[in-house]
This record gives sequence, structure tokens and C-alpha cells, in this order.
Amino acid sequence: MNCFGPSYMHNDSYSATKAEGEALVIKANGKNGLLTCCIRPSSLFGPGDRLMVPSLVSAARAGKSKFIIGDGNNMYDFTYVENVAHAHVCAERALSSEAAGKAAGQAYFITNAEPIKFWQFISLILGGLGYERPRIKIPASVMMPIAHLVELAYKLLGPYGMPVPQLTPSRVRLLSCSRTFNCSKAKDQIGYTPIVSLQEGITRTIESYSHLRAEHQPRREGPSKAFKYLGGGKVADALLWKDKRQTITLVVVLIAVYFIASDYTIITFITKLFLLATVFLFIHGILPAKVLGYEIEKIPASNFHVPEEKCHSLALTVGATWNSAANTLRSLCEGKDWSLFFKVFISLLVLSFLGAMSFQKIFVAGSLLAFTAFYVYDRKEEEIDGLINRAFLLGGKLRSKAAAAN
Repeated sequence: MNCFGPSYMHNDSYSATKAEGEALVIKANGKNGLLTCCIRPSSLFGPGDRLMVPSLVSAARAGKSKFIIGDGNNMYDFTYVENVAHAHVCAERALSSEAAGKAAGQAYFITNAEPIKFWQFISLILGGLGYERPRIKIPASVMMPIAHLVELAYKLLGPYGMPVPQLTPSRVRLLSCSRTFNCSKAKDQIGYTPIVSLQEGITRTIESYSHLRAEHQPRREGPSKAFKYLGGGKVADALLWKDKRQTITLVVVLIAVYFIASDYTIITFITKLFLLATVFLFIHGILPAKVLGYEIEKIPASNFHVPEEKCHSLALTVGATWNSAANTLRSLCEGKDWSLFFKVFISLLVLSFLGAMSFQKIFVAGSLLAFTAFYVYDRKEEEIDGLINRAFLLGGKLRSKAAAAN
């Protein structure tokens, strides 16, 4: 009996057979003294993987790594292979203990407990191996009809030698949806907690595939990352000095704000800004459609509405951030992770310095940083990305050595 429903409820035959296998394992629990439970690891990765990383490298070498399916904000739970092995050990110990009754016949989700944006994870892997990172977004609604056509073509031409397609409806769904799981049940009942962090797992994975590294760093095509980070509009043109007139105008406006709001604190400045916006919107709303022969364009109410999809995505991001903060706090309370302690301590120390600064100083520092940091990154993107990747690798090695020493 398949406790997960008929096979047509699953995206593909792989999911259906996995569910059937789990149902058989659970059904066998308690027969002839046999105790069983099931482990459900989410999106495995690590050294020795023959599917994920080789497929990503193959796509990158074919020039397909530049595309993002969906909006790029879908959250995922990835699980490092050593944590999956640790979960099996935890399950075996739980089934062999006096508390076996709790674990027997149960199924447990296993993750790294560090949700991350799917395409951010892919970017870290590809960037670490020297390949181009995904940057061009294609809506899932555009890709899905194409995937259905490819699937139909395979059904018709598969018997005549057509290779298995990589673009399928189930794959489009997996690449564009959020897929996170709560593994607190595994923690409470079998004592599972990840023993390798996500960043360290990524570092180890990249190091294990040195033979798949790109021979040359990819050359940048199209707009720079700095240009895209700034929205690709007038703000980007001004801060990156692409439009000298807009840049000069922005500098003049910032200088005026500096002298007008020099005595404000951050809170009073934000309050005054909201007050000014409220007065403007109210007066704009009561003005007639025409004043002295000039038409006044009204702001439609739809401009202030947030789409349901964005609200859902924002809620997932907030939830993932909260869970990540809770995991960090829990790790701090255990008093074992010194690197995490120093990271949090330094971050709070920097915030305390910023909080003690006046709005005037923060405004000057922020303006100078905005006009220089993005400009430098726009000109030296590949070099800076290379330094960041090497820093991540070095940090991972240091953490691994520290963990081994303890």
C-alpha cells in the first residue's frame, strides 16, 4: 500500500518509486522484531556526487549557466552528504535505545537547517569552480509550455532514439519553487543536528571537483552586476558615472540634503521624510485633474499594492531569516562555535559604532561609499569576485582545521 497516494500524484517516476519504497520500509516496522524508520534528506550535495555538480558544469560549458528560471528568490534546503550519513547513525542509535518507540515507524526530514536561495547556491558552486554565474531571469510561466512540448516530443520520438530531455515540467517546477523543510522532529526524536555547516560543505564540494574547474574565467557579457544590483535605471547610471549630467545632479541634491538635514538624527530624518511624503500625497490627491490648463497625472492606487507572489516570497524570506537567526542563537548558547561567536561579536561591535555616529557622518560615509564602491566593482568585477571566492575557500579551510583540532 502506498501511503503517499497513487503514482499520478507525483511529479515523476523517481518521486513515485521513492514514496513506494518508503511506504514498504514503514510497513515492515514491528514485524518479527524489526524496527524501521525513514530518512528524507533534502537535495544532497557533496564530494563524490555524480549528478548535481557534473550537470551544472556540463550546462556551464554549454553556455547555459547564465539563465535563472523563475524570479530567483525561491528558497531551498540543501543537505551536505556527511550530515545525511550522520542522520543515519542517529537513527540507528535511536532505534537501538530505550526510546526506540518514538523513532520506530517514523519518517524524518533531514536538512542542513540553513535555507538558502536556490540560485544563490548554484552561483556559489559555479563561481567557486570558475564558471559564469546565473544572471538572466526567464519566467517559469514562459519555460513551462516549452517543457511540456519537449516532454510530448520525447513521448513520440523516444522509441526512435531521441535522448532523454533535460527540460521537463517537473524540473521547471523544482527550479522555480521554494522547497524547505522543518527537521525539528529529527532533532527531538533521534538527536540529529548538522555537523557540517552549509558554507563549509560548499567549500569542501568545490575543492573535491578541482578537475572540473574552468580553465579560464568567463568574460563578462552584458550589464555588470553592480549595474543590476542598482536596478539598472537612472540610479545606476548616476552612481556608476555612466550619465555625467545625472551624476552631477545627484551630487548637488546630496550636498543640499547634507546642509539642510545636518542637525537631524536618523530617526528624525526618516520621520521628516515620511511627513513630507504624506503631505505631498494628500495635496496631490485633492488637486483637480487640471490646474491652470495643466493636466495633473494622478497616482493610481495599484502603485501601492504588493502582488501576492511577492508577499509570499517576502514571508518565506523573513521566515528563513528568523530561523537562521534562531539557529545562530542556539549555536551561541551551546558555547562551542568560536568562529560564530567572533563573527557575531564583531558584527554587533560595528553596529554599536554606527549607532553612535551622527546622521551627518553616516550620510557622508554612505554617499562616498555609494559613489566609489559600486564604481570600482563595475570596473573590477572579475578580480573582486575572484578575491571573494578565494576568501570563502580560505575561511572554509580554517574552519575545517579548527574543527579537526577540537
